[in-house]
Parts: sequence; structure tokens; C-alpha cells
Amino acid sequence: MTDVDMLSSRMKSRLHLQSKTIGAERIKKAKDNNEDIAVLSMFLPNASAVEENRNFYCQLGDYCRQGDPRATKAGTKKMEYKTRQWHENCFCCCVCKMAIGTKSFIPREQEIYCAGCYEEKFATRCIKCNKVITSGGVTYKNEPWHRECFTCTNCNTTLAGQRFTSRDEKPYCAECFGELFAKRCTACVKPITGIGGTRFISFEDRHWHHDCFVCASCKASLVGRGFITDGPDILCPDCAKQKLM
Repeated sequence: MTDVDMLSSRMKSRLHLQSKTIGAERIKKAKDNNEDIAVLSMFLPNASAVEENRNFYCQLGDYCRQGDPRATKAGTKKMEYKTRQWHENCFCCCVCKMAIGTKSFIPREQEIYCAGCYEEKFATRCIKCNKVITSGGVTYKNEPWHRECFTCTNCNTTLAGQRFTSRDEKPYCAECFGELFAKRCTACVKPITGIGGTRFISFEDRHWHHDCFVCASCKASLVGRGFITDGPDILCPDCAKQKLM
């Protein structure tokens, strides 16, 4: 018997990055602080940009789409991320090779991914429907599920946030588990699931709910007391004596 655990929704926030225009001072501050942002700027022709342009080298190297990784033609744009630089059209997804531009991207181990390719390659997928889990879910047996996919094996009732139990590695709601697999009370014939700390008594091949374990004659509880069997019935010692008289 267990409850389900929520998965992190961190992926959702990473796949929805935002772009905005900021001034030169803010860009300088971001670079100085090595902030986790990408900066798109233009190659300038003025004298103050000569040294900066001279130090430029596109990260695609021999695969540079401009044909020259050191090209700094005035009016064209460059992308800077951390300590690396690219021509605008060279700043592309390592999988689909599409230019990122100002769209969302995700860096991973020195590679750059567009949001779609990152999801396809790394995102957590539901074990049932195989679709990406983008905003949380549940885990069961260390496997991820969408909340709506995590259902009772028998009746398909959603189990997320509910108490449930399992059999043969498959989850069941308490009601279905009781109907399909549980022992049945000798007195009331209802299933004895043990879910939620339910107490029960067993004797030989018979079982009773804690509250059903009573004398067949006087209905006094026999829990913790001696009793005598009389065919299908159980009797307290006093009622058993009276029956023999």
C-alpha cells in the first residue's frame, strides 16, 4: 500500500525561456558576472569594436556557415553564450541544425539544443503513453507516469493522489483489489484488504474483519478472548456452555 510521489516540474521552466532586448550596460554586467544568458549583438565597424572583433571565433570552426569562423562583417550579428561565440546563423541546435535565433534553447554538456529536440532526446516520458511529461506527474516502481495515465489496472480510475495497492507489479484501486484478490470475511462476505491499517482475524482457513469477529449467539466481540467453533459459527464460552446444557 502506498501513495504516489510528484515528479519535479523543473523541465517546464527550462523549456520556456524568454528573450528580451537589454542595453549595453546590462549586457556588460551579464558578461562580467558570467550569467546564464545568451546575448545577440551586431558586429560594429567603429574603432572601439576592432579589438573585440579581432578576438571573435565562431564555435563551429571549420563548419562555420559563413565560410570563415573569424568573419566579422559590419552589420551582421553574433551570438554570445558564456565564453563562447557564434555567428547568428551558426548558433543552431546540435540535432536538427536549425538556427536558434531568439527562440528558446537548452544547453547541455557543451551542446545547444532547441526546445523540441531537447524534449525528444532527454525529456521524461510516461511509461504508459510514451509522451513527454512536461509539468509534473507521478512515479510508481521508479517509473514516470502522467497523472491521468496512472490508473487502476481493472477499472481505469485515476490513482494519482489516492491510496492504492498492487499485485504482480500492477496498481489497483482499493475497491478493485478487494473484489479481485482479497480474502473474504466469513461473517459479512466482504473483502478483507488490509488497506488503511484494517485489522482482521484468521483461524484455520477462515477470516473475519475485526468488527465481525463476534459470538454468533450474543454478538459479543471475541477479539482477544477465547472462543469455541460450532460448525460455521463461533461462540463465546458462556454461549457454548448454554448450548450444551
